[in-house]
Amino acid sequence: MSSSPLNTGLIPTQVSRSRGHVNRQRERLTERETQRERLRQHEAFPQSPEKLTGRCELQRICYRHKPGARRTLAIESSLKFSKHELLQSALSVHCDKVEKTIDDIMALKKINPDTNPQLAISLQSSLLQIVGYRALLVQVEKLRREAYDCENQQHETMLLQLWKELRPDSPLHSRISKQWCEIGFQGSDPKTDFRGMGLLGLSNLLYFAEHDKTTALQMLNDSLQPKHNELDKAEWEKKSLDKAIGFSFAIVGINITELTYSLLLSGALKTHMYNVAPEAGNLQHFQQTFCFLMQEFHHFWLEEDPSDIMEFNRIRSKFQRKMEKQLQSPEAALCPHYTAEDLRLVTL
Repeated sequence: MSSSPLNTGLIPTQVSRSRGHVNRQRERLTERETQRERLRQHEAFPQSPEKLTGRCELQRICYRHKPGARRTLAIESSLKFSKHELLQSALSVHCDKVEKTIDDIMALKKINPDTNPQLAISLQSSLLQIVGYRALLVQVEKLRREAYDCENQQHETMLLQLWKELRPDSPLHSRISKQWCEIGFQGSDPKTDFRGMGLLGLSNLLYFAEHDKTTALQMLNDSLQPKHNELDKAEWEKKSLDKAIGFSFAIVGINITELTYSLLLSGALKTHMYNVAPEAGNLQHFQQTFCFLMQEFHHFWLEEDPSDIMEFNRIRSKFQRKMEKQLQSPEAALCPHYTAEDLRLVTL
């Protein structure tokens, strides 16, 4: 049957309006489908931030973060996971090749150094921190692997100097002597105590004694005091001891050397190093970190107030967890009180 206006019961004007309404509905549906399709395409093939901002990832990192661990860690991650071999290999270049490597990266990313001079400086500083950390690890590992040799005059000189720094008023009667126990070695010949950390342990102890003598001597003095619970109340009040602790100073120093080394090896020290060393970290930064950890462990031990030295491993493990948690902060900076200004905290 014909669908004429008469058959539908609609007059021509009403038919026209009805068709117009249907067309508009179809247009709206088509528009919605188009929008949905555009959204699907955008989700499947989103525009890269580089196209949206006109800046590569390294540029965005440098502009987003101030100098320090946040920036350098982000740059390190970007280089590590880059698809470009040049960027990946930048992490392992020698410090002397950093400047040329930055020039190559700028060329690869088509960044004009004349119009972006600060970018090159920022990238160079961060890359020096990254490769410097790796170089420091190699240097520290070399010292750790170098066994103490009593036939090596340099080693012997360092050991005897350690005694002079810690016991300036007590001459050492002989090289092999029970006097070594006075500064916390276990026997009459300290060389046997350096087996685990090698020359690194001796270097750190000597650095601590020379560069923070007041703290080192106070810590040594505290370590020689008996526990307060071994004294009666009258003796305790008479001596006015402040939670005397009774541990072996030198052995603790070697143990804290191992802790400092393990934090460096695991990468936990990156936040600290990237915040305190404007460019490549060096052995002095590592030794200053050791001094900080010695100071902190001293206070931590006093706060824990152990009953005897048998609690050392428990307290040491607890202290390590505390330091690892502290180093998780991008703002971490383990600065000994005497080196806070000398460390030249990043201000670039």
